[in-house]
Amino acid sequence: MTPDEIVGLLQTSKIIAVVGASPNISRPSHWISKYLRAQGYQVLPVNPGHTELFGEKCYPDLESIPIGVDIVNIFRRSDQVLPIVRSALKSKVLKLIWMQDNVYDETAGQLAKTAGVPIVMNDCIYRFLRSMS
Repeated sequence: MTPDEIVGLLQTSKIIAVVGASPNISRPSHWISKYLRAQGYQVLPVNPGHTELFGEKCYPDLESIPIGVDIVNIFRRSDQVLPIVRSALKSKVLKLIWMQDNVYDETAGQLAKTAGVPIVMNDCIYRFLRSMS
């Protein structure tokens, strides 16, 4: 994907599921989730260890989210990505899968591309959004 295509998807998206969301303020998934909320996105945290984060219900997995999400933002180790991407592809509204810095899985990437869902690997959504301003 080109940067302009990514910008277009980010500008038309409203709901972001953050897989690996954390209540720990020192974790990137925490402060990036807060930044996304400040930018006007609805952030749906996904972490089986919590019932609420950032004032939102926290879901144990993507399949438990009752509404479609535009973006799935993954804060998990690369070796945990493939099942997350498989689960994400079941969403009805999915526009983009985003894997944060140092997170990549070529098999998952190919699976998403085959399904027609754009994917960004090994990049930071916060840094990308900041570069747009």
